Amino acid sequence: MSEIDGKVVAVTGASGGIGEAIARTLADRGAAVVLGARRTDRLEQVAGDIRARGGRAIVCTTDVTVREDLDRLVARAVAEFGRLDVLVSNAGISKIGPMADLDVDGWSAMIDVNLRGVLHGIAAALPVFRRQGRGHLVTTVSTSGLKITPTMAVYAGTKNAVRTLLEGLRQESTDGVLRTTAVSPGFVRTDLAGSIDNLEVRAEIQRGIDEFAIAPEAVARAVAFAIEQPHDVEIGEIVLRPTVQG
Repeated sequence: MSEIDGKVVAVTGASGGIGEAIARTLADRGAAVVLGARRTDRLEQVAGDIRARGGRAIVCTTDVTVREDLDRLVARAVAEFGRLDVLVSNAGISKIGPMADLDVDGWSAMIDVNLRGVLHGIAAALPVFRRQGRGHLVTTVSTSGLKITPTMAVYAGTKNAVRTLLEGLRQESTDGVLRTTAVSPGFVRTDLAGSIDNLEVRAEIQRGIDEFAIAPEAVARAVAFAIEQPHDVEIGEIVLRPTVQG
């Protein structure tokens, strides 16, 4: 039997792309999934598909920039399924472009979603994990924080901030209760480019997605690998990218 079978997993950004793939993959492997995102109609479609395949899925409309929404997501998991084993913090936006564009609003939005949204999830889930005696935080980061490139400075900054806080939390949590995993994908076939306002940069990123991006299911399998390890084994970081990505 898979170590995933029977686990309760909440996923943010679950209405499409990587988050949807993670939810579907884990549900197929026996997890009960709580789907969080802003697009409630899309969440209902994904949850309906999972239930039609014999899985367990519920929906909780979630804006990760609102702390109370993460509290409600975690509480919904506990109320419906009795516990929360894993929180997958996957919601993210990419308002990327040259810093000379001075897109201060875009910078703030990335900080709010990519960084503060993760902190809100930690604040909601950690007390539950402590009360249960175990729990797992899985967070989608990015290879953009490993190789800094033009137009991605602030985006990479938010991702590296998350990488740093997860490592700090890991070092504070060596009592065997908490596991943390940072998953850093490269180019993945998602609609993330749609959040880029700079048309030239958006076109460049979309070309990379169209030409060589990997499927979101590849990221989902990596997440499943981290979750299915015995609780005394922590997969701290996973980096995956297309084999042709520079």
